[in-house]
Parts: sequence; structure tokens; C-alpha cells
Amino acid sequence: MPDPGQLALYFLAALALAITPGPGIFYVAARSLAGGRAEGVASSFGTGLGGMVHVLAGSLGVSALVLASAELFTALKLIGAAYLVWVGFRTFQSARRDASAALDGGDVASPVGPPRAFREGILVEALNPKTAAFFLAFIPQFVNPDQGHVALQFVWLGFISVTLNTLVDIAVAVAAGSIRNGAAAHPSLIRRLREASGGAMIALGIGLSLAKRPTA
Repeated sequence: MPDPGQLALYFLAALALAITPGPGIFYVAARSLAGGRAEGVASSFGTGLGGMVHVLAGSLGVSALVLASAELFTALKLIGAAYLVWVGFRTFQSARRDASAALDGGDVASPVGPPRAFREGILVEALNPKTAAFFLAFIPQFVNPDQGHVALQFVWLGFISVTLNTLVDIAVAVAAGSIRNGAAAHPSLIRRLREASGGAMIALGIGLSLAKRPTA
């Protein structure tokens, strides 16, 4: 394991990166605005688990193989991008459909629910090759080969980073969920928030589809 000083430096660097707004934070915020605090928190844990998939893959060398292959990188990013766009489109459409149903006096569909939000969070993060690239670029700087167990060091440092990211995402989910709760008395505002959330997810998917494979 890294010495205490190196570990403290890593913790501060990982914390700074965790609180820096990025696609993960925007996705959790969009999910919270669309479905409420519970869905946002569930998606935070989902993206955290998806992040650990990349950490384990990185420790085993799988991520390096994916990033080294233009074909594998492109396939993974397009699958991830398509999934994000589909989730966003479904969120946007359900907002429109529920608004029409409410006007007609019909039943309004319930949110997707925390279990589904959790599963979607896993897939969104696990299918994002940019996360794999981040861990492979960031973590090795703090791994000490002289101490041995390099893969274990990678997993431990990755777990710290994922935990910090998840805690920040949960804070964002709570804040965004509060905004949604405050708008509960205004159905039209809720609809606009859900539509904007769907649009944000679509934009994130498009952004992912344009990502370029990092060069060595």
C-alpha cells in the first residue's frame, strides 16, 4: 500500500476530482430531477458499482486491452452512448405522456423506481470507456511497484476514488431531489424538469459517442 503521505495526497486529488462537475454528476442530477431523490440515490450507488467494474477491469489489464483496440473502444462507447440516449428519450417521452394523461384524467405512470434506477446506473457507468481511461491514467501515478501487490493497490485506490465519487453523487441527488420536491405543487414545472432531464441524458449520450480513444 502507498505510504501515509502518498495516500493522503491521493485522497485529496481524488476528492478534488470527485467534486468537479462531470458526466457522472450531471447524469445523477438528471435522474434525480426526473424521478426524485430515491431514484437519484439509487443511481448513485449504481454508477458507483459500475465504476468498480472499471477498477477491477483495470487491475486485471482488461481496460488496457479495450483502450488499446480502436474497435473495442468504439464498440463500447457506442453501446454506452446508445443506452444513454435511449434512457433519455424514454424519460422525455414519459414526461410528455404523463402530462397528457393527467390532462385527460387518466392514470399517470409512476417513476421507474430505485431498483431500475440502480440497474441503469450500473450500465451507464460500466459502458463508459472514458471511466476506464480515467482510472488507467490516474491511479497508476500513486501505485508503488516496490511494495508489490500492484493489482491489489490498484483496486484499493480505485475503491477510494469510487467511494468519494459516490458520496458526492449522493449529495447531488439529495439536492436535486429537493428541487424536484419543491416543484411538486407545479405539475407543469415537474414536466419541464423531466423533459430537461431526458434532454440532458441524450446530450451526455451524444457527447460519449464523440469521445476519442486516448493515446498513449
